[in-house]
Amino acid sequence: MRHLRRFFTSEHEHRLGRLLLKRLRKSLTLKEMENEQEKAPPEGRQQFKLEKDTELRLEIPEGKGKAELVLLHGQAEVFGTELIRNKRLTFNAGSKVAVYTWHGCTVEISGPPEWSYVSKETPMVMYLNLHMALEQMRQKVENTESDIGPRVMIVGPGDVGKSTLCQLMLNYAVRMGRRPVFVDLDVGQGYIGIPGSMGALLIERPADIEEGFPLQAPLVFHYGHVSPSPNEKLYNKISSAIAEITKQRFEQNKKAQVSGCIINTCGWVTGTGYRILVHAAEEFEVNVIVVLDQERTYNDLKKQFGNKVQIVHLPKSGGVVVRSQETRHSCRDDRVRAYFYGKKMNFYPHIFEVRFADIKIFKIGAPAVPDSCLPLGMSPDQNETKLVAVQPGRDLKHCVLALSAAESLEEDLVKTNIIGFVVVNEVDLDRQMMVVLSPAPRPLPRKFFLLSDVKFMDFK
Repeated sequence: MRHLRRFFTSEHEHRLGRLLLKRLRKSLTLKEMENEQEKAPPEGRQQFKLEKDTELRLEIPEGKGKAELVLLHGQAEVFGTELIRNKRLTFNAGSKVAVYTWHGCTVEISGPPEWSYVSKETPMVMYLNLHMALEQMRQKVENTESDIGPRVMIVGPGDVGKSTLCQLMLNYAVRMGRRPVFVDLDVGQGYIGIPGSMGALLIERPADIEEGFPLQAPLVFHYGHVSPSPNEKLYNKISSAIAEITKQRFEQNKKAQVSGCIINTCGWVTGTGYRILVHAAEEFEVNVIVVLDQERTYNDLKKQFGNKVQIVHLPKSGGVVVRSQETRHSCRDDRVRAYFYGKKMNFYPHIFEVRFADIKIFKIGAPAVPDSCLPLGMSPDQNETKLVAVQPGRDLKHCVLALSAAESLEEDLVKTNIIGFVVVNEVDLDRQMMVVLSPAPRPLPRKFFLLSDVKFMDFK
């Protein structure tokens, strides 16, 4: 019996040994496969291992589909918004993305990036220092409860990363529990509305990497041009109106008052462009102006404001890409298309007919005339903000119309915010009707429209 038990135990151990060896070989095989996958990612994908304080920059070419990005290991962020591990992000053609890591990470890209490279030369440490200085100002206001937090205006020529720096500062502030106001005075881009508009938005959570900041209850005003040059008087009047309403928001919202505001501006810093910057700085009572890249503007503003305003000069990021005029036009079309169809084409706008008799269309600003031809007592400045009735015609086709929130003409349509946009797809003079593309179904909530120079051809 003892020999039988010994024999049974030996046989049992032998079987267990074979089973463990089999499992060990299987686990080693899996381990080798995992190591092999790390060394060579699947076909069509690239893996980048970023060291701390480095940035992966990539651009998806136009007309070559989409690209996907996923964080595999470590921590990273895109313009101040943290990446979630193993969550795949999709970027459309024409997108420019910068993935920055403070501690190191591994990311994987699938798709057709035109170029992608890792850079160790980034201004992110300087941008973080700016954020920390603004946060100290907020803490000081929070303790005294007698002032408004930092009012920051970011200026510089075109294509130096002003909008990106705004997004970065807003995201960092929100991640610290703040509620800053974002003011967009860049009519060429129209981040809050569409190109040709200006607005303000209370930021309560970080921007979505694919969708941007959630546009809930934005304040939007109609300007109607993609540059301040056609109507400086109107531009300044709207920026003054936004400044006044922003101050009212600070009085009603303690968190917003402590957090302050971040102001994005146009990329025009000479002549008329410089004058509107100074006007906006005075109306918003800014206490910090950040100048990107251009020393001349920095010195001009130092002379203009002296010690009343802190003027900070920062370099632009090496990843900033200079856009051509064709690219700018394409970006504007994409902004309008995203307003109606969503960035992921997941909105379903409405197309319906509107009778000429049910609406009134106006254009802000009468044509320039000599002073001698103006009515008695009227100045050219008043002519620039005058409402001019527009008779519907075939030239309205493809034009963008802004729907004013005004309920009667007794209200000042120039200083009244707008509640949405429509695009005129067709004009039928025989039936006195026009077909519009609208984000909401009929009936229209108001009847006063403001004409814009912006046009959009809906090919969807």
